Amino acid sequence: MFEWDDLRYFLAAARAGSFSGGAQRTGVDTATVSRRVARLETALKATLFMRSAAGLQLTSAGARLMEAGLKAEAAMQSVTGAADPEVSGGTVRISAAEGFGAHVLARALPSFRLSRPTLRIELATTAGLLSPTRREVDLAVTLSAPTDSRLLVEPLTDYQLAVYASPAYLAREGPFESAADLRRGQIVGYIDDLLHTPELRYLDDVAPALETALSSSSILAQREIIRAGGGAGVLPCFLSEGLERIAPEVLLKRRFWVSTLRDVAATARVRAVRAWLQDIAAARAHDLNPFASAD
Repeated sequence: MFEWDDLRYFLAAARAGSFSGGAQRTGVDTATVSRRVARLETALKATLFMRSAAGLQLTSAGARLMEAGLKAEAAMQSVTGAADPEVSGGTVRISAAEGFGAHVLARALPSFRLSRPTLRIELATTAGLLSPTRREVDLAVTLSAPTDSRLLVEPLTDYQLAVYASPAYLAREGPFESAADLRRGQIVGYIDDLLHTPELRYLDDVAPALETALSSSSILAQREIIRAGGGAGVLPCFLSEGLERIAPEVLLKRRFWVSTLRDVAATARVRAVRAWLQDIAAARAHDLNPFASAD
């Protein structure tokens, strides 16, 4: 029979994808995590991880143990939370759409951490988002609502997008009073075949047959191209500081969703972060939807 404490180190290594990451999560050294996992493998007579250049990969036995282990962890944390509803320590990894993660969540993290000093937050802002169903993150903020029944999915907030350009670009190229006018300028946008979700396919909603002159897979890089006078482009309104809105009839809307696995959604740490995300969305409502009356 294995020791339950070894399971804790196994879960930490599985979440982090490495023994060193598991050590950071549990506050011990890497050798301790490796030793505890090896002891667990011996007790269970099963290989739990495959080592690769990309890090630790769960075997089929490891995946089954993780599923059972997460349920046991959630049950234990629920018991702890019942005794003390303010207990919400541990690590929570969030993946978020790049612009929202970097511009909205990152700015709010320091004050949240002060209010929850026992929480450790890991924020991943990548173009191709990580997945709760693959146990890569605890929560994901996405542009489309996942349909996997294992996930608890909730709407977070709507946000608006419009067409923007820099003052220098407009001084050089003249005004763009309509979407049709955009055809005579340079368009900045996404690389079409690198789009990871159809919600980012903006240009067809702006004007037919618009093509990009400069493109990037990163919305933050697009913003910098636009700021530098490289052209006009669609941006979330919350990323438009220092730019001028053009073609004012164009106003798009998208929605952010929050998802997490149902078997961890009830844990105190995840509940705390979900509530924080909702609070941030409410506090930044005007930035996210500055033209709400016109929507």
